Amino acid sequence: MKTLKRLWKTNRVALIGFVLAAAAVAFFSLRIVVATLYWSNPAHRQQTPEGWMTPGMVARSWHLPRETLAEVPGIVASGERGLTLNEIAARRGIPLSALIAEMMTVLQRP
Repeated sequence: MKTLKRLWKTNRVALIGFVLAAAAVAFFSLRIVVATLYWSNPAHRQQTPEGWMTPGMVARSWHLPRETLAEVPGIVASGERGLTLNEIAARRGIPLSALIAEMMTVLQRP
């Protein structure tokens, strides 16, 4: 405890920088562990697209580049990322099932 007090008095900026760096390392380490555990679960591979999913999640689930889904009209709009399939279907004015059917034809190609 005495060492910490001494460091706080003599090297305050360095101590704050170290604590912030350690917090960033902990955050990104936890994030990579969570992502690895999620995507290594076989239940998350080749999931049938659902309305709450984004095209990026569908592409990751099928181990495809996101640009592969660009063949489906309205999936990759300019500058709009993070839209769910429900939102994309609503913007196109088609039912969600029709959008998913279009996506499945692209996803199931060899």
